[in-house]
Order: sequence, then structure tokens, then C-alpha cells
Amino acid sequence: MAQEESYGSVARPGPGTETAMLASNGERDATAQRLQVAFAEQRLTDDEFDERIRAALTARTTAELDKLTADLPAPGPGLSQAGLAAPGRKPGRFVVTFKNSIRRSGRWSVPKRLTFGVYKGTGLLDLRAAELTEPVTTIRAFIYKSRTEVVLPPGVRLELGGLGVSSDCDPSQTVRDDAPVVRIVGYGYKSTIGVTNRPQLDSDQRPELG
Repeated sequence: MAQEESYGSVARPGPGTETAMLASNGERDATAQRLQVAFAEQRLTDDEFDERIRAALTARTTAELDKLTADLPAPGPGLSQAGLAAPGRKPGRFVVTFKNSIRRSGRWSVPKRLTFGVYKGTGLLDLRAAELTEPVTTIRAFIYKSRTEVVLPPGVRLELGGLGVSSDCDPSQTVRDDAPVVRIVGYGYKSTIGVTNRPQLDSDQRPELG
């Protein structure tokens, strides 16, 4: 029988005993990015994506992370650390609609500063599978007599400002001190500007891209 030596509160396994490799922050981030890509490709449902993302952000070992992506294709090129997009074409800085509905979701690049405007319509900014191009992303929302929702990607730090903005984020999500920041400054008149990391609109109720 293999013997174990104890060093303080940590047991050192003897020969032939398998050990669990502790996961690093970088490995958790890489797993989260693979899940984001799979979600954007519609390989995962909303519920599956949310469940796996939460598990990835709190995983203790690499074996736990491997289980979360075992049924997904191997990662492709173009992903970088900390959830930021690889260098490429500069993304657009405006998402605006007038008496219409607009939706931006899936795999898209979010610029450093984004203006989100909705006039007498509905709007959705789903950032869960998006690529953040900067460590700090600022979204300025100008909403008039409209209903809008911003869905945050996993593992980011939220900063709110302005008038008429409310947050319904799950406080149980773990956010590191060095996590990318999403800063939302909203101005709403007779409007709802909701920010969440749990989507409130059902998929068949969400507005399409205008």
C-alpha cells in the first residue's frame, strides 16, 4: 500500500497515486473563452452556457476544466489572454435604432467606447460571447421611451453610472481583481436600462438586429 507523507495540512501522495493538478487563472480564462466560442456557434444553450461558465470560473483543478470542454471542438486561433480579442479590424462604435428593435449578440468585437442608442424601441447588447478589445470597456447608453438589456460576459467587473440604470447581476459570480472592466453610463427617459449576467429575455422574445 502506498504511503503518504504529511506536510502541514497538505498530504503528499506516494508512488502510483494520481494527483489533481490545480488550475491557474489563465487556464480558467482559456476554458471560459472556449465556452464563449461554443455558445456563439450555438453548440450550447443559454442554460448550458451559464452552468458551464460558472463551473469554469470556480474550478479548482484542470480535470474539472477538461470535463467542461470535453464535448467541444479544439480551440482555434485568435483568442488571447484575459478575455480580450486578438488584434484585428477596429470594431464599430455605434449601435443605434430609431423606432425599431436592435440586437447585437454572438461573436463580435466590442470597442473601447461604444454608444448604444434606442429611441422608442427595444434593444439588447449580449456580451457573453463577445470579444473585449480593451481592459476597460465603456458603454454609453442613451435610451428614450424604450426597454433595453445589457448582458455581461463572464468574469468581468461592472461599474455603473448615469440615470435610470439598474443591475440584476448574480453576486455569487467570482470576479478577480485584475478582471476586465465593463463601465456602463446610462441616461434613460421613461425607459428601462437593465444590466445583468443572467439574461432576462427569452430567446424568442429578444429583439433582432436592426
